[in-house]
Amino acid sequence: MTQPGSLADLRVIDASRVLGGPYAGQILADHGADVVKLEPPAGDETRGWGPPFLGDAASYFLGLNRNKRGIAVDLAADAGRDLLLALLEDADVLIENFKTGTLERWGLGHEELARRYPRLVHCRISGFGADGPMGGLPGYDAAIQALCGIMSVNGEAGGAPLRVGLPVVDMVTGLNAALGVMMAIHERATSGRGQFIEASLYDCGVSLLHPHLPNYYLSGQVAGRSGNAHPNICPYDCFETGTDPIFLAVGNNRQFATLCEIIGRPDLAADARFASNSQRNIHRDALKSQLEAALATFDCETLSHRLITSGVPCGAVRSIDQVVADPHTIHREMVVDIGAYRGTGSPIKLARTPASYRRAPPAFAEHSLEVLAERGIDPESYREVLPGLDPATSKKRA
Repeated sequence: MTQPGSLADLRVIDASRVLGGPYAGQILADHGADVVKLEPPAGDETRGWGPPFLGDAASYFLGLNRNKRGIAVDLAADAGRDLLLALLEDADVLIENFKTGTLERWGLGHEELARRYPRLVHCRISGFGADGPMGGLPGYDAAIQALCGIMSVNGEAGGAPLRVGLPVVDMVTGLNAALGVMMAIHERATSGRGQFIEASLYDCGVSLLHPHLPNYYLSGQVAGRSGNAHPNICPYDCFETGTDPIFLAVGNNRQFATLCEIIGRPDLAADARFASNSQRNIHRDALKSQLEAALATFDCETLSHRLITSGVPCGAVRSIDQVVADPHTIHREMVVDIGAYRGTGSPIKLARTPASYRRAPPAFAEHSLEVLAERGIDPESYREVLPGLDPATSKKRA
């Protein structure tokens, strides 16, 4: 029997689409929250962001909507908004990413929701926040990477700015949204009141600029692109071996001395040019030449295992299929199978109340009748604003 998660008493309406909001909702769902995903009549657009597809849903959608029940409601209609209000009657959390001003135009802005449901935690994902020079404007991950300076420090030295190869801004916004929800729920236990949370992609993108912002604050120097090399630590870079590339993440002098011993160059640790991190940074090009000359005689996988078991952080540069097949990935339960669905496990490991994987991502409007029945809502009263609901079935089930 699946043990209830740490959030088993939490009811969430996830009315968000695409990535940040759905990712936040999945984090809560994996840890036991009852999350109802509310989609518009056309569905979450990521259902079509494929191939590949499983049923009616692309892999992109499947990666963000596990453990949720799905309904579809036309919120553009008065009856649809009435139904949303009915669903919020017993909800703890609302997650949404409507364009700023949309809920207000519908008469469902935060002040109104707070008046109706004083304990509701209302979490909004937005591009730039509601105010300021760019307040209310739309934002997608890659555009925010550009605006926030992430692309300016990503890429090869002397090369063009480069987008990080995954939606890092969207995902960290989802993480911050989930964290904000938990903070608000914790505070509610004392005050008895919910509150409004706004997690904006822009704010989250700026927050990722470590160590580049602290470096700039102190030195006034604007960081550029440095490939795989770290701006503050050396050797902290990708190096060629006799077979495949290896990433060395050497953080202190002890680790550097161990590295030099294992590759047969203990003299490098005694060289004044490389005796400290600050000196290694100054002479990083010379050090890289020396290290790669020594590494050319080693097999990457063998060396990687020997170094890391000796206390030197490192890793072979691997492909996605290698990561999925790795025994440690499997051991850490980072691959999840539910029937035909395969997903990525939760990285949050709680000892007594671990994450659980109870439901594959929902088909479009799959649970409309179930969710309404639990709340004593007659689907016939809302049939016109419930896309995907078979009228004959709703009469039969009601």
